[in-house]
Amino acid sequence: MKSQVRGGTRWKRFAVVMVPSVAATAAIGVGLAQGALAASFAVSGQEFKVTADHLYGEGFAQYGGVDMGYAQVKEGDQLVPRPVAISTFKYAEITKMCQSVVTPDVPVFGKITLKLTAGPGPDDDKKVVASNLYLDVTDLDANAEFKNIDIGVAAKDTDGTKDGKRGKGPAVKDHGINQNGFAQQAETATLTDVKQKAWATTAGTFKLSGLSMRLHKGDGPKVECY
Repeated sequence: MKSQVRGGTRWKRFAVVMVPSVAATAAIGVGLAQGALAASFAVSGQEFKVTADHLYGEGFAQYGGVDMGYAQVKEGDQLVPRPVAISTFKYAEITKMCQSVVTPDVPVFGKITLKLTAGPGPDDDKKVVASNLYLDVTDLDANAEFKNIDIGVAAKDTDGTKDGKRGKGPAVKDHGINQNGFAQQAETATLTDVKQKAWATTAGTFKLSGLSMRLHKGDGPKVECY
């Protein structure tokens, strides 16, 4: 069974419809002993943007959750909850990935944008490759196609352990979620023309072929990913 989706995640619809997402960061080698990222440590006070031309993922699952993160960028220890759509893949290949984050109020320079690119081509040795990928997303636009999708499954049952017939997403961990809440899963997911905003990404392994990092003064579409 196939399903196609185009559009952005909006919180008025979050409890009813969630769409899959893709993200990648330079946090290579982050451990998953505690499951998804927010169960391990607090997220920063900065969202980041990600784009990708193409993502192919196996063992997809998605459910709602809450990240605990710092309220301020420059100072303070106050933690605030941030609702997110958590997308997981057992295995993912990404082509032409871009990630950018803007740091405000840098002394002398003002706003500085950090921009990363990787996975420059469709050949196997030029892709971004990840395993046990967790993506904590707030906004997404993409074209998506799923194979063998189940919509409305309980979050705690998205790892495929009940029937053992299909590879599904990594098991749900303690991530501030309702274990019996709404989720969806699919054998594979293919996304193109991806734009998203995210609070966090983590992976068991993360290979970034053709990685490039640059600092740019200012912000906006000319120096950010979009």
